[in-house]
Amino acid sequence: MVFRIRLALSLLLLCQFISAQNDSINNLKEVYVSDKNLKKYSSTQSVLKLNDSVITKNEALLTDLLNFNSTLYFKEYGRGMLSTVSFRGTTSSQTAVIWNGININSQMNGSTDFNTISGSDYNSISVKAGGGSVIYGSGAIGGTVHLNNDMLFFNRFENNLKLDYGSFNTIGINYKTFISNKKWSAQIGFSKNSSTNDYKYLNRYTWRGEQRWNQNGQYDIITLNANVGYKINDNHILKLYSQTSNTDRNTSLITETDTKSKYVNGFNRNLLEYDGNFGKLKTNFKTAYIFENYQYFSNISSKNYTYGKTENLITKLDLDYALFKSTQINGIVDYSRTNGYGSGFGSHIREISSASLLVKQDIGSNWKNEFGIRKEFTDNYKSPLLFNFGSSYKFSDLYNLKVNISRNFRIPTYNDLYWETGGNPDLKPESSYQAEIGNVFTFRNITWTQNFYYIKINDMLQWVPGPSGLWSPQNQDKVNSYGTETIVNWKKSYGKNTFALNATYAYTISEDDQTKKQIFFVPFHKATGAVSYSRNKINAYYQVLYNGFVYTTADNNSDDVVKDFTISDIGIDYDFKFLDSSKLGFQVLNVFNKNYESLENRPMPGRNFNMYITLKF
Repeated sequence: MVFRIRLALSLLLLCQFISAQNDSINNLKEVYVSDKNLKKYSSTQSVLKLNDSVITKNEALLTDLLNFNSTLYFKEYGRGMLSTVSFRGTTSSQTAVIWNGININSQMNGSTDFNTISGSDYNSISVKAGGGSVIYGSGAIGGTVHLNNDMLFFNRFENNLKLDYGSFNTIGINYKTFISNKKWSAQIGFSKNSSTNDYKYLNRYTWRGEQRWNQNGQYDIITLNANVGYKINDNHILKLYSQTSNTDRNTSLITETDTKSKYVNGFNRNLLEYDGNFGKLKTNFKTAYIFENYQYFSNISSKNYTYGKTENLITKLDLDYALFKSTQINGIVDYSRTNGYGSGFGSHIREISSASLLVKQDIGSNWKNEFGIRKEFTDNYKSPLLFNFGSSYKFSDLYNLKVNISRNFRIPTYNDLYWETGGNPDLKPESSYQAEIGNVFTFRNITWTQNFYYIKINDMLQWVPGPSGLWSPQNQDKVNSYGTETIVNWKKSYGKNTFALNATYAYTISEDDQTKKQIFFVPFHKATGAVSYSRNKINAYYQVLYNGFVYTTADNNSDDVVKDFTISDIGIDYDFKFLDSSKLGFQVLNVFNKNYESLENRPMPGRNFNMYITLKF
C-alpha cells in the first residue's frame, strides 16, 4: 500500500572525457544535462560514459552493466542479491553514487546496493575515476557513478518498450516515453525486474548426492520515474525529477538448513532544480527530498522484523561567474538535514552545511586547469578541508596528459555513530590523499587511456571487538592503494559493416599500511572486453569478464580465497523495421557454463538464456 501511494504521488508530481559511444541525437539537439559539474569539472580525470547501445546489451540490473564495461569490482551475495562495489581498491562506502547531481549513498550504511538499480531507467550512466568529494561530498574517494536523466526541448513524442524473458523465470519490463516541445520536456518510465532465481549450482551436491540449487533467491524490483522540465525562456529552466522504487527480495540460503529470511527496501527521491542565465552569472538551485527504508525479516514465516528509515532534505545553490573569458568561478553552498530512526540506531537528526569554491581556467584550447576547495560544518564530527587540483594539456591530436591531486573523505554513517549497542559518536571522517596521472592517446579510430594513481587513506573506519567482546567502529586503519587502469575504444566501418572493440583492465594494490597485506575482497587484476559487429539490420556482440582471485581474510591466508574466473556472454538481435524500430534479440549468458562465485559459498548460475524485444514508436 505504501508503495502504491508513492507511485501515485510520483505521477502527480509529473500532472552525459572518455566516451564508449555517442548517441547521434546528441550531435543534433542541445542536451540540458542534469549534472553540469560532471562535464564542467572533469577535464583532468577519466570519465567513461555508457549510453543506450551499451546498456541494452547487458542484463537489466546495474551490477551486470558496470561489471562487464568498467574497472569496478563487484561482490555479489548471489544473483540478484546484495551487490557492493570496490573502486581503485576502496570499500563499498568509498564510491559515491550520484543521481542527477545529488549524492544518494545510503545515510544508514554509506553505500549503494547496485542490484536494486536498473540501468535502463537512465539516459546515460557515467563512471568517473578518482576523488570527487569537493563537488559530491562524502564517499567520493575511489570514484563516482553517475545516473543521469537529461532533457531535450524539441517537438517529439517517442515511446520505448523492452520486454525480456530468460532462464529461471526471469522477467524484465522497461517502458519509457518522451513527450516534449520547445517549452516542455517530460519523461515517464516504468521498470520491473523479477525472477524465481532457482538456478542449479554447478558441480555442487548435498551429502545425499542430490543436485543443489539456489533456494530462497526470489526477487522483485519495481521502479517508477517521472521527470518534467519547463523552459520559461532560453535563460530560465525549471526541472523536476521524481523516482520511487521498491525491492522485495529473499536472501539465498548458504545451506539447505538455514532459516529463510527476507529483505524489503525502497526509496523515494524528488528533486526540484532551477537553471538561470544572467549573462556572466549563471545560477543553479537544487532542493531534494530523499526517503529510504528497509525491513529485514530474519524468518519469513514470522511477522517480526527490524527496520531503518531516513529522511534527507538537501538544498544546494551553485553560482557560476565568468570572471574572464578563460576563467570561471563557482561558489557552492549546501545544507542537508537527515532524520534517521530505526530498531538498530534509535532516532537521531544530523545537520550538515558546506561551502565550496571551484575555479576552471582554459588557457587556449589545449590547456585546462581546475581547482576546488570544500569545508563542511556539523556538530557530529570535525570535517577536514578538502581540495582538488588538476591540469590537462593536449600536446597534439595524438596525446593528452592529465594530472590531478585531491583530498577526499567519507563521513561516519548512522550505523557507525549510533548503532545500539556499539555505535561510536566520537568517530572522525575517513580522509584520503590522492594523486593520478592520465595519458590519453588518440590515433584515427582508436582511443587508449592509461591512468596511474596512488591513494593514501587515513582514519579508515573498521568495526573491531572491544575488551568486553562488544564490536564497535574505530578510526584505526591506514590503507595505501595504487595501480593502473587501461581503457581502449576502437570503431571502424567498412561499407555497410561496422566493427567495434571496447576493453578495460585494472591492476590494483590495496594494502594495510602496517601489515602490508592486500585488503580482502580487492582483486589484483580485473579485465573486460567486448567486440561487436553490425550490418544493416543485424547486430551481434561478444563480451568477456575476467576477475582475479580475492582474499577473504585480512591475513591473506592462501586457503581463504575466492578463485579467479572468466565468464562471457554472446548476443544477436535483428531489427524488423516495424514501427520506428523493432528488435528481436537473443542472448546466451555465461556461454561456456563456468562454475564461479564472487563471494564464498554464493555460487552464480551456469549457462542461461535471455530473449528480448524492443519497440520504438
